[in-house]
Order: sequence, then C-alpha cells, then structure tokens
Amino acid sequence: MRPSIKQVALEAGVSIATVSRLLNKPDSVSIDTAVKVNQAIEALGFRPNFTGRNLRAGRSRTVGVVVPTLSNTVFAQCLQGVEMAARRRDYSVMFTATEYCQQDEAAAVELLLAHRVDGVILTVTDADASTTLDVLDREQIPYVLVYNQPQQSARPSVSVDNRTAAYDAVAYLIRLGHSRIQMLAGQFHASDRAVQRYHGYLQAMQQHGLKPLAPIEVPRHTYTSLALEYLHAFRDPSQRPSALFCSNDLLALSAMRDLRALGLRVPDDVSVMGFDGIPLGELMDPMLSSVEQPSEQIGELALRTLVTAIEEPQHSSVTAASHILPHTVRIGASVKPFNSHR
Repeated sequence: MRPSIKQVALEAGVSIATVSRLLNKPDSVSIDTAVKVNQAIEALGFRPNFTGRNLRAGRSRTVGVVVPTLSNTVFAQCLQGVEMAARRRDYSVMFTATEYCQQDEAAAVELLLAHRVDGVILTVTDADASTTLDVLDREQIPYVLVYNQPQQSARPSVSVDNRTAAYDAVAYLIRLGHSRIQMLAGQFHASDRAVQRYHGYLQAMQQHGLKPLAPIEVPRHTYTSLALEYLHAFRDPSQRPSALFCSNDLLALSAMRDLRALGLRVPDDVSVMGFDGIPLGELMDPMLSSVEQPSEQIGELALRTLVTAIEEPQHSSVTAASHILPHTVRIGASVKPFNSHR
C-alpha cells in the first residue's frame, strides 16, 4: 500500500500541513524542516499524488510527454515539435515511454505529475477506454492527446484522420491494379491508431468490390524480425498478396528486409506501403511509399493547445476540441502497378 502524506508527517515529526507546504511551495519551509521531510519521503518511498488543485497552486512551467516508444522516429519527430514550441514559450519538457504497455501509462503519468508538470501530452493505447485519461479528467489536469483520435469521447487531441489516410493509401494501391492487398500491423489491442487504419483498409477494399484479406498482427509495433511469423508462406505466389499495407513505416521497412531475405523482390514480387512518412523511408532503396503525417506540427500544435489549457482554463471548451491535420500519400519505388509485377 502506498505511504500517505500523514505517514510522512509522522515519520518527520511535523504536521501534515508542513509536508503539504514543502511539496507545493518548497521555499515556504525552513531548510532543517525540509531535510527532515525529504528524509522521511525517501525512507517511506512516498510518491506525491498531485491533483489539479495542487498543480494550479504554483506552476512549474514544465510539461510532460508520454509516448509509446522513441525507437519509432515518428514519436521523436513529435517530441521535437513539442520541445521547439515549448522553448519559444519558456516551458521545459519531461518525457517518458511506455513501450506500448497499457499498464505502464498510469505509472508514467503519475511519475510526471510527481515532478509537478503543469500538464501532459500523451499517446495512449485506447483513447476511448483509458483509465489514465479518466483520472486526468477527474483531477482536472490539462492534457492533449497526440496521434490518438477519440471516436466516442470529447477529449483534446491532435492527429491526422487515421481511417481516411489509410483509405487513401489502399485506394492508391487499388488504382495501380492491386486486388490482393493485405494489412500488416502490430497487435490491435495495443494501438487504437492501428485499428482505425484497419477500418480504412476495409473501407477501401469493400468500396472497390474487393475481398479484404485477414490482417497479419505481429507481436511488436516497431522494428523486428517478421519472416518466421508469416513471410515463408509468401514463397508461394498463389498465397502471397500483391501488396502489403503496413500500419507504420518501421513494420514496412522490416517487411522489405525479410522479403529480400526470402529471395523476393520489392516491388517486383510484393509492393509495400507504409504509414507515418518517417525520413528514413526516403533513404531506402527502393524508397518507401507511405502515408506522411506532419509529426513535428502535431507536436507543436499539441503544445500550443496544452499551454492555452494551462494558462487560460476558461477556454476549456476550445482546448477540448480535436484537431485533424492534413496527410499526404508519399509515392516511392516500393510500389508499382500490378500488371508489371510478374
């Protein structure tokens, strides 16, 4: 059971009010008292649970950022946008990653709040069913989602339209003559973005009178070896799709590598389309086709929206809005018309 502020006060031999003053306004207590309270906090392993009232008592001009990972550079690009926008407004940034683990989201946010951030920018597993967001709402702590696109709840977010963007990518492949198009994604339960992109895939296939193929879910959402999981079946031309639509670029690059390891050529045997538009994809040979989302702008707008919520809480109805930024389909040599495949 987590130690309480009352236990800290008893351990330090001070009042609960003194502990509270130290946590909220460190300069308001004497050095000797601060030493005793901090020693008690360390001995007990106490972690403050800052509520919205605590945060508003004195701003730190620091914002927290929670992302699934930095191994996918789309999140690093977003963080750069947050950092640059924060610097212009004299804010600092703290960040942490959850490695796509829903159970770690609450702990990550609690850690940032313990460092007295004024608000949080975050990507969660499922924006419509997040207990972490429920807590932030209840405690009235300002936050903005990035990449998440809530479907059933009015939560502040900045994203592209994941479903429409996926639809556009798959429709492009269909215009090139592909009819056997399969989606490759990380596990859907770990990413509501992947689920929305799958719905875009389904919509494109169905509206063009094509039969959707069962999606391929792999254990990780980032760079990994996939060949043993599914690609051996692709040796048989009758079993493999003519095109792969991947839910992010790192999966697309991994698939391209593993296809080559099996002696298959991209795009001559299988076309590959990614999602994110990370700069690395432009350096590949062949250059990766991908849905490009403006990640730095997503981070910048999220920071501006969050600062407005922190400094002008009376505008909460405005900052609670969802912001949808434009996407583009970047065309590279990793896809080609189906009629010249064989």
